[in-house]
Amino acid sequence: MISVLLVGNGNVAAHLHTAFLNAPAINVTHISSRDLEIIPQADITIIAVSDDAIAEVSSKIKNHFVVHTSGSVAMNGLKNTTRKGVFYMLQTFSKDKIVDFSEVPFCLESEHENDYNLLEKLAKSIGKKMYAIDSEQRKTIHLAAVFVNNFTNHLYKIGNDICKKNNVPFEILQPLIKETASKIEELSPKKAQTGPAIRNDEKTIKNHLNLLDKKQQKIYKIFTKSIQNGDKL
Repeated sequence: MISVLLVGNGNVAAHLHTAFLNAPAINVTHISSRDLEIIPQADITIIAVSDDAIAEVSSKIKNHFVVHTSGSVAMNGLKNTTRKGVFYMLQTFSKDKIVDFSEVPFCLESEHENDYNLLEKLAKSIGKKMYAIDSEQRKTIHLAAVFVNNFTNHLYKIGNDICKKNNVPFEILQPLIKETASKIEELSPKKAQTGPAIRNDEKTIKNHLNLLDKKQQKIYKIFTKSIQNGDKL
């Protein structure tokens, strides 16, 4: 049995708490990061808070082994005086969307081999994909994830805005979105690229620009130029 103290109030903490409650080999306690006057002991203390709060929250915890869940904060960003580690899950977490942790990559890091083994055992209690990733590698992964996840979702938002403005249901684009994501499992992104930019369809590009506001035109031009330039960025 592994005892886990989960500290945090957000989506990551909530989803982890639910997953650990359903794991038979895990005994989990969940507390708010705003209430750290009494901190229970545990084999692993997981701080699931915003990046900017990691240093402050960790400095208040004296438990033996403390880890954070951030993709962009180095392991030494923890300010506890005891053993440190990272328990980063490469996934997007939304409040009302159930997470299948068996499909989530766990990026693990620790100062000591025994602690890594403990983190790996914890990850295996709810997931299947574990990777030994150091702080520099994790920063790079997190950066790439911002492009393929956060920026991509913002483009979905722009697409949705265009549909709404023209009384078109956004759901009509969903099969296209799913097919594009599915292709990346078989093709490299470069080989999967289609559309007017890669074909250099100047008339189509001009027509598209005429339908957009100035902010959208700027984004469209940046992506078009990037696609056409390929590896020459």
